[in-house]
Amino acid sequence: MDRNKAEKRMATATVGRLMLQMGTPMILSMMLQAVYNIVDSYFVANMAENGEIAVNALTLAFPVQMMMVAVGIGTGVGANALIARALGQDDREKAGAAAGNALTLMGIIYAVCLLFGAFGAGAYIGSQTSDPTALAMGSQYLRICCMASFGILFFSVFEKTLQATGRSLYSTIAQVAGALTNIVLDPIMIYGLLGCPKLGVAGAAWATVLGQIASLALAVVFHFRLNRELPFSRKALCLRRSIVGEIYSIGVPAIIAQGAMSVMNYCVNLIFGSLDSSYVTAYGIVYKIQQFVLFAAFGLRDAITPIVSFSYGMQNAKRIREGVRCGLMYTSVLMLVCTAAVEILAQPLAGIFSLSAGTMGLCVTGLRVLAVSFVFAGANIAIQGVFQATEGGVQSLLVSLLRQLIFVLPAAWLFARLLPAGVWLAFPIADVLTAVIAAVLLRHTA
Repeated sequence: MDRNKAEKRMATATVGRLMLQMGTPMILSMMLQAVYNIVDSYFVANMAENGEIAVNALTLAFPVQMMMVAVGIGTGVGANALIARALGQDDREKAGAAAGNALTLMGIIYAVCLLFGAFGAGAYIGSQTSDPTALAMGSQYLRICCMASFGILFFSVFEKTLQATGRSLYSTIAQVAGALTNIVLDPIMIYGLLGCPKLGVAGAAWATVLGQIASLALAVVFHFRLNRELPFSRKALCLRRSIVGEIYSIGVPAIIAQGAMSVMNYCVNLIFGSLDSSYVTAYGIVYKIQQFVLFAAFGLRDAITPIVSFSYGMQNAKRIREGVRCGLMYTSVLMLVCTAAVEILAQPLAGIFSLSAGTMGLCVTGLRVLAVSFVFAGANIAIQGVFQATEGGVQSLLVSLLRQLIFVLPAAWLFARLLPAGVWLAFPIADVLTAVIAAVLLRHTA
């Protein structure tokens, strides 16, 4: 009964209302995911010694964390869309196989992350800095996050299966539990409270991964208790070429799109580092606050994708068009509100990180400049969700590469050499240009 009710809701509920019902918890879930890194930066910035260097170290480690999330989310997005489409076609065996294959794939991905954490973390951080303190802190933090990354990786699968069946509220509950675990453990483990050893940056890493594990534990419970649409068997864990191919025909563009964020951050760290380490520190904080905002758009995108994908599976063109319209409208309104909030609160937001006056000024400027681009960035993210849902992987990939690599990196490099004070302008320029191209692609494909 529950299964039929969930499928009926996806097929017949008013699209705008359904998107709000599914999107609200997803927005909260994604924003809470971004909280992990903001909270870590806040507490390490306020350490008694080397707080600003610690923020710099976390910024250097951040691209690898993003790459892990990219691969996990991309695989989850592919499974999400495939599961939703299979359910729309009333093919429950295929939906269950998609979920099982996604779990096996995530096990392989975790093995790679484990090996990188053990043997590659130090060399990676060393490629971005010669400061021995930042090198030691960054290597320690990244090693722990990689070697215990099974929490965030497997959670991304169970989160997407819950979303694909219209139970996004439960994935949000799991995400909230993990975020609260992280927030509570951060000061205890970083500063050595309540009898815990004072671990510093390592404490921030352990608080993060323990929060991720808490999210995973709850998501697993919810999945096996509620997702009756997805029959599970050991056979479903055996990789099937056709299922893996379909997951990654959708997921690879999403992985590259998310991975482009990682590559962009690594390259921007190098570009900003050529100016001064304070630019890297400021960028790390600005980017994490920006991601907190944009993850709201990603959350709404994760409502757009299964709704449009389910309608695509039913071949219901009217509901597809309504999904696109509502998705773009809701995303634009959400991003306008966030733009106003960041413009007004830029100074106090930067002020919570206990930065030097110079770094603080760079932070405030960066926040106010990047806030201008939120509406355009949100539109790009929403349009990518539509492409992912309608087998438009190439278009989704192109939008991501334009925004995060092709436009922004040359612009940042030029500003850094010709007009360093305007280097933040590279980001809104890239988002505006990409939004124009994305709108043209959408008109020809949706």
